[in-house]
Amino acid sequence: MASDPQKSAPARTEPARASVLIVNWNGRHHLEACLNSLAAQTCRDFEVVLVDNGSADGSVDYLRKRFPWVKLVPLDENTGFAGGNNVALEHAAGEYLIALNNDTRVEPGWLEELVRVADENPRAGMVGSRICSYDDPDLVDSLGVKVCLDGMSRGAHRLRKFSELRLERVEPILLPSACAALYRRSMIEEVGFFDERFFAYCEDTDLGLRGRRAGWEALLATGAVVYHKYSQTGGGFSPLKLYLVERNHYWAAFRNFPLPLLFLLPFTTLLRYLEQVRVVARGEGSGGEFRAGDSKLQLVWAILKGTAGGIARLPSLLLWRARLENGRGLSSRGMSSLLRQYRLSFKELLDVPGAGS
Repeated sequence: MASDPQKSAPARTEPARASVLIVNWNGRHHLEACLNSLAAQTCRDFEVVLVDNGSADGSVDYLRKRFPWVKLVPLDENTGFAGGNNVALEHAAGEYLIALNNDTRVEPGWLEELVRVADENPRAGMVGSRICSYDDPDLVDSLGVKVCLDGMSRGAHRLRKFSELRLERVEPILLPSACAALYRRSMIEEVGFFDERFFAYCEDTDLGLRGRRAGWEALLATGAVVYHKYSQTGGGFSPLKLYLVERNHYWAAFRNFPLPLLFLLPFTTLLRYLEQVRVVARGEGSGGEFRAGDSKLQLVWAILKGTAGGIARLPSLLLWRARLENGRGLSSRGMSSLLRQYRLSFKELLDVPGAGS
């Protein structure tokens, strides 16, 4: 029997110190576990702002009846993960802004640990969570995010066993996964929040790299534990997801990569394509999933369409970054060093067995 949500509402001061931002689209079946786990947090000084992206599954009525303590913002249309979070930001009061996927469940001490690490490290603009599989609590989904030299990104240590890793309570990372990440409001006021043009996927890579370029640090709180149902909204190999990922990773690179890495982008992209062909031919890692899926021609077309869509915005994105080049932050050399320090190999990106060992 689920606890009474009214009695479980967080008792907090006004305004809340932390705002948990959730975007929902036809995810009613995820909400009870997610919100009940938030109601059980040891940290009580927080609010939950939930934006519903025009759901047609009864999510809004369900939330109003079952979780009246949630600050609900219903929209008439799907504005994507990025747009939904930006709407949530308009209604959030917290010093700390915590993005959280609706298909998650968090441990009782999750928020308390995120806030503690942020308080202890005032130059950290971002704090990531230990994100593990919903069905296997020891299987890593993401411990921060790494980036390939062509701009593709993925959760660090994905598919490793957390119990086999030897990590400190706080670890430096390149940037966090927005599946469950704390962002300091002062950083967001400086660099902006998610770019709505991304709609979904890679928007957290873009935001994280913008924060790092501005000189903010990023940390992982390994004691802030989240369990995540991977790719429940976009699907593992849907044409829409492949299109958005392919398009958006170019945008993140064009906006944030230092010029030497941008000049290498055609070469590094070709290397990734060759590695993708190899893993599909051998049925390794994600290549095996691709071969087992349906509509392979649609998937290939989605990748090509995403590439064209990414390149089409190159002039406007380069103009955007030119306006920021004189701002405070890392030098081109410093950003190159950071990206190489947290570089993701193409084999890791494609889940080739043993690649991340």
